[in-house]
Amino acid sequence: MQEGAGFFRFSTDELPERDRLSVWREVFGRTVVKMEMESIGSGPFRSEAQIYAMPNLTVASVSSSPNRIARTRALAADGSDDLVLGILLSGQAVTHQGKREVSFQKSEAVLWSNAAPGGALYNSSIDFLTIAMSRTVLTQVVANIDDVLMQLISRDNEALRLLTGYVRLLQREFSSMSLELQAATSSHVQDLVALALGATRDATEVAKGRGVRAARLLAVQADILANLTRHDLSIEALASRHGISPRYIRTLFQSEETTFTDFVLGQRLARVHRCLIDPRFAGYMISTIAFEAGFGDLSYFNHAFRRRYRATPSDIRAAGRRPDDAAG
Repeated sequence: MQEGAGFFRFSTDELPERDRLSVWREVFGRTVVKMEMESIGSGPFRSEAQIYAMPNLTVASVSSSPNRIARTRALAADGSDDLVLGILLSGQAVTHQGKREVSFQKSEAVLWSNAAPGGALYNSSIDFLTIAMSRTVLTQVVANIDDVLMQLISRDNEALRLLTGYVRLLQREFSSMSLELQAATSSHVQDLVALALGATRDATEVAKGRGVRAARLLAVQADILANLTRHDLSIEALASRHGISPRYIRTLFQSEETTFTDFVLGQRLARVHRCLIDPRFAGYMISTIAFEAGFGDLSYFNHAFRRRYRATPSDIRAAGRRPDDAAG
């Protein structure tokens, strides 16, 4: 187990095999998530979870072997009125609460209440994402919240897709986020949850200008970084992949006081700079590094590099070698 500021991690891989099930049930199940938990698979059991506490919400990601969970009446009496949005990333699940039962699969979601008994069955290994928010907060931004409890949320729900991608990207950056940034991203997540469930008119307008914009921008930036080395990277291709217009992408970058072109250029220059000071790339020609970072014009690259770093690529490489030379 690992704990930090607002972060908790549990993994059976870190436990002796004989203790895995008992610690999973007693520590993670009853103490952390307040659930009765039972393994139902025939193979070796494995479970891993990361929990992130942010202002006004808690995000958790769980990977597990087949199991059955139950929030009993006794556990549901702990005073929590949180509503939990469960998003299945892989596998299949059946969840029940009261008289309602919902089956859902990859990329689908269900909202349930911590204030009432219920449970779920996972007949296969699963990857799961949950977002827990106060009922009081959600009732202020979602119209008729009780009508969406224990109702299947389709994978075609655009806000759900944005929410899933946004949260998964945030989890990677959580450890480096300031408290102020955590508060801002928490608001964005709440906006997207509200839209996925059916936000009120006022909440929808706020979300479109805040949470949706932030999620779109982060998704576009992540796409750029994943395809940075491609010479055919273009705003039109990005727009097509994300189902939005090139104009909207330009607006997203303008809101950050930059442009698509400047963002791509900055990331490519930073990539070259990292390679130039990395001994593993000492045998590579600078032109090769630039080309593999996505630059197609060496003259343009050299000019942009000198303007950004006030030095030539050769100067940067030479400066990076000096400590080793001095040590020798």
